[in-house]
Amino acid sequence: MPAGTAARASAPASSANLGPGFDALALALDLIDVVTVTVTGRAGVTVDIAGEGRGQLPHDGGNLVAATTIGCLADRGVAVSGLDIRCQNAIPQARGFGSSAAAIVAGVVVARALAGEPEDRAAALDSAASIEGHPDNVAACIYGGLTIAWTQDGRARAARLEPSPDVGVWIFVPPGGVATSVARTALPGQVPHRDAAHTAGRAALLVHALTVEPALLFAATDDRLHQPYRAAAMPAGADLIASLRAAGVPAVLSGAGPAVLAFDTPDRPLTSAVGRFAPAGWIARGVGVHSVGVQVARKN
Repeated sequence: MPAGTAARASAPASSANLGPGFDALALALDLIDVVTVTVTGRAGVTVDIAGEGRGQLPHDGGNLVAATTIGCLADRGVAVSGLDIRCQNAIPQARGFGSSAAAIVAGVVVARALAGEPEDRAAALDSAASIEGHPDNVAACIYGGLTIAWTQDGRARAARLEPSPDVGVWIFVPPGGVATSVARTALPGQVPHRDAAHTAGRAALLVHALTVEPALLFAATDDRLHQPYRAAAMPAGADLIASLRAAGVPAVLSGAGPAVLAFDTPDRPLTSAVGRFAPAGWIARGVGVHSVGVQVARKN
């Protein structure tokens, strides 16, 4: 591939689970990581990072965007001498907003664009999910809006739904992060059947509430499958959720945490005053739902 060939991707944040929709539901959020990858004539990979993750993420081939791009190009038999990668990150790292999913999705779609392949979101989903290990966050990142993800016959699948325009989102971001792999260790191997049945019903209700009847979001976000078991690992987030819900606010862990997401609905609008619930050092802010999903373009 000639030096100077480049592609740019914009990948949104995502919040998975949304309470009872464990490993299946996710919502794309209007926090965008922008990645530009340029083929160079020199050997090696350099990664420049601005914004979130600067000073924390690798600046070489060990960077997740770089590793994904290189791996996907190699899978296609495309050889490059070197890569210059520039990341402008708006997604908080390791907080529960799909930062790794966005990095992987960006790497996958950039590699496909550099290789001259047409846009194929279903193929990108399957590739990204195989790297991420689960399809929920990558589905929302790729398709935007509200997504339901599952695996069938060894392949990742997703259905996209349009959230109600009356649904708003507030996020509460802690100063420190927790890796998803660590958060998963808190989950038991088995749960009571009554809790599984309760959560299945609320997950179904959640789809309806997010798309048709937001007034039901408080009831729909009542989870018994994963959040109770993660509370001890992230007590500040658990206490914040309890405080918000005691005030009638539909609040959940964002993904595996430790960040918290709250829904803003016409019957219970939230204002900046909701920030009073945030623990010391946490940041509360309103964000939009991202409806478009990942965007990619080859630059030459």
